[in-house]
Amino acid sequence: MERKKLYLYAGVPALAIVATISYHFIQRNQELSRQRAQKTEGLVPVTLVPVETRPFKSAIAFTGTLLAVNRAELKAEVAGRVTRVTVQEGDRVAAGTVLCAQDEDELLLSVQAAEAQLAQAQAQAQQTRRDNERSQSLLEKRSVTRQAAQQAETNYNAAMAAARAAESNLGLAKTRLKKARTTAPFAGEVAKRSVQPGEMLNPGQTSFEVVDNRKLEILADLPAEALATVKIGMQASFKVTGFDKPFTGRLTQISPTLQADGRTLRVRLEVPNPDGKLKGGLFAEGVIEGETETQRLALPSSVLTATGREAEVFQAVNGFAVRKKLTVGPEQNGWRPVEADWLAAGVQVIGQGQKLVVDGTRLQVPQAPAAPQGK
Repeated sequence: MERKKLYLYAGVPALAIVATISYHFIQRNQELSRQRAQKTEGLVPVTLVPVETRPFKSAIAFTGTLLAVNRAELKAEVAGRVTRVTVQEGDRVAAGTVLCAQDEDELLLSVQAAEAQLAQAQAQAQQTRRDNERSQSLLEKRSVTRQAAQQAETNYNAAMAAARAAESNLGLAKTRLKKARTTAPFAGEVAKRSVQPGEMLNPGQTSFEVVDNRKLEILADLPAEALATVKIGMQASFKVTGFDKPFTGRLTQISPTLQADGRTLRVRLEVPNPDGKLKGGLFAEGVIEGETETQRLALPSSVLTATGREAEVFQAVNGFAVRKKLTVGPEQNGWRPVEADWLAAGVQVIGQGQKLVVDGTRLQVPQAPAAPQGK
């Protein structure tokens, strides 16, 4: 009896496994049969997306390159051999950080010598001052001759002049040392390093490039007709390669004159970048958003592959794919305005599966296609 129960308990999981395998086998055969039928009939499964009417803000398209607002190309001020380099490309630096130095040991000795000469001159000046004060006091008591008092005063004036000369020499020595040291003009990152220890630098030769990417800007050239529309403070949105999410900026400057060609207007867009995600040199493409809204025909950006302002889609007409051309505007909130003679609200175009069809492909759609809108 116990043995029969054991066989019974062992058989239950086995039956479950067999049932599961049979179910998946049946599902697989049904899917293969459906695919064979589609292949035989020449049908391609697709989904359809209707054209909608959506609100769009008036927008002016622009392109440009992101640049750091604070950026500096640092050049050598004096000739000399590089004795020290303290940073690598990509290092963050504080304002005033020494990046490299030329003939530093020799110039440091010159500063130390000038400091010693100044200390000696100041001590001499202090002594002659005391001698002069004593001589003037004795002169009032007629304890020294006027000639001796005058000599003490002359010695004091000469010592003070020597002290001032020593102070000037120290200033010159420190200036030479300062010019021989290349320092960061502001906090930022070392974007480029062009020097190595032991290399000779000449005045005007580039040594480093430092940028602060926390605040970026875009200089964009707009069509001349935008002059009547753009205003300081307008918001802008743009995309850059490598990021799916758009970024925002603000129009902060409008050129008072048109460019030399007379057809473009240069504007400046400021882009906050506190986390440093964006880098200078990235190409940006976006729109400056106006204040008014208009209702326009639109399609999701995900179903449009545009080249400039031109795009192609496939319209479902009587169960067939028909290639159509249209004009698209700048993206806003995941949608792009579209224009074409054949377009109207409710017209359906192929969404998923558009890369699998060509002009004339027979379509399999989950629901009846929309009424033909004409070619």
